[in-house]
Amino acid sequence: MIQRTLVCVAVLGWLMVSASLQAHHSLAGVYDMKTEKELAGTVEKVQFTNPHGSLAVSVKNPDGTATEWVLTLGSATALAQRGVGKTGPNALHVGDTIKVKFLPAKDGSPLGFLRSVTMPDGRVIQISGNNPNE
Repeated sequence: MIQRTLVCVAVLGWLMVSASLQAHHSLAGVYDMKTEKELAGTVEKVQFTNPHGSLAVSVKNPDGTATEWVLTLGSATALAQRGVGKTGPNALHVGDTIKVKFLPAKDGSPLGFLRSVTMPDGRVIQISGNNPNE
């Protein structure tokens, strides 16, 4: 009976782990890893969450309308290791005018994976290195 219970627990554990691994997506499946774009806009929203944070930037179009770009960040832990957070000199605030470099979505939607931010004072903060999985 104990052996049967242990086998059931092991199978359930394996199922939970495999489901979690399948749910995690590859960056290369969503983003164009060979192209880097740059935009300037206004910070609309910043979320420091795990497994990925996000940065919403409003970018003015030539016709006067605006497009909200949603840029995926690394984890809150990885950002903190780079000195990026809710407070401090590298904090992003709603209303800040910034420039961003990012890997664009393959499907052309206003979505990207953030590489770097040029702050209002001109400082450049590297969010991800050559390996966007950092």
